[in-house]
Amino acid sequence: MSNVQITKSKIKPAVVASIEEGSIGEELGFEVGDQLISINGVKPRDLIDYKFLIAEENIQLIILDENGKTHIIDIEKDYDDELGLAFTEALFDGLKQCNNQCPFCFIDQQPPGKRKSLYLKDDDYRLSFLYGSYLTLTNLSEQDWLRIDEQRLTPLFVSVHATEPSLRSKLLRNPKAIDLLNQLDWFSEKRIQIHAQIVVCPEINDGKALERTINDLYSFAQGDFPVVLSAAIVPVGLTRFRPSNDGLIPVDSDCATKVINQVESMQRKFYKSKGSRFAWLSDEWYLIAKKALPSLNSYEDLPQKENGVGSIRSFLKAMDEATRNLPTKIDQKRTCSWVVGKLVENELQKPCKRLNKINNFVLHLYGIPSPYWGQEQIVTGLLTGQDLIKGLRGKELGDELLLPSVMLRQGEKILLDDMTLQELSLSLNVSIRIVHDAQDIVNKALGKA
Repeated sequence: MSNVQITKSKIKPAVVASIEEGSIGEELGFEVGDQLISINGVKPRDLIDYKFLIAEENIQLIILDENGKTHIIDIEKDYDDELGLAFTEALFDGLKQCNNQCPFCFIDQQPPGKRKSLYLKDDDYRLSFLYGSYLTLTNLSEQDWLRIDEQRLTPLFVSVHATEPSLRSKLLRNPKAIDLLNQLDWFSEKRIQIHAQIVVCPEINDGKALERTINDLYSFAQGDFPVVLSAAIVPVGLTRFRPSNDGLIPVDSDCATKVINQVESMQRKFYKSKGSRFAWLSDEWYLIAKKALPSLNSYEDLPQKENGVGSIRSFLKAMDEATRNLPTKIDQKRTCSWVVGKLVENELQKPCKRLNKINNFVLHLYGIPSPYWGQEQIVTGLLTGQDLIKGLRGKELGDELLLPSVMLRQGEKILLDDMTLQELSLSLNVSIRIVHDAQDIVNKALGKA
């Protein structure tokens, strides 16, 4: 397990961000800011190495504290016992960035002058394994492929877009993109699984090309060991900052309807053959087409929920449950507001009506567009501070504004356009409360938490 071999690289120490209460790390006296230099003489490159290395029963750590003093710590523990340490970064040797030039890349569709982290083009297989982020497989070295196999980094999440080699190369603007089918054969040989993603660009990889891509992926979902576990089909997202000559067309209602009909037909065939729909459309397709979302059970075990496939339907169910047993009255009068992306506003009217039946309570739901990105119909997570100010100024916001946490950048108190929550609160002259899941929204709306 601990035969992790590290060659020359720019590995930085892992910096401790927090220590779990009652853990081995707390017992040993670890403190926030301590730097983990090595485990059994090996410098971990990332969280994956760290987890492999600490799994042993006997480990030796070299730690550098905030005063610059080095500590050597020998630990004897049960096999696979965690230390209870969390770190400031998942990667200790830097992010593996994308080498493609996809015209639909959202990172490239941002205005200049924002914080550097917004322009990092993640295409790192380790983050795909750890957190489910998508990678294209075009930047992997021979050592990377070897490590994926040796450490059994499965499943991975792969951006496919098209399986026809020349079309995929055109979409990614990278000659290395033609190798996808060979790479899927490699995954099959090594028994490593993936979840696939297809970003549909109208008149480029839709229609017959989309049908071929889904069928090719489905061919790798057969047998006693399916390599491709699921495929998510998402619409291309375009902003006003993209080049005018990129050749891309936004998805409209007619396009969304055609894609829905096409994919649902294939789902029925797959389900009849394999007992699974295999390929799923993200919720945006139905909202753009102004069609009802599929039932929650049609998403089966929600394999691509984090990619927007069934996430809204799942949230609506959670909101229904959270608003099922509401009080008839609250003691003190209270008014608050809840802001979401305009794309999902209509879907949330029903639970809001339930809440507004409570005596002494008023909840204003505001679904707003995004002038910042140049999108009328937008998901909540892409709203910026400027959008909120333009969309909410002059509206009745009440005692508090409920702001979904998905608008914040990686848990920080900063919105996508670098506006802070304090700046937003001052501009709108309202107190802001961050809300997370459905029950949290209901609790905070009613002033319970």
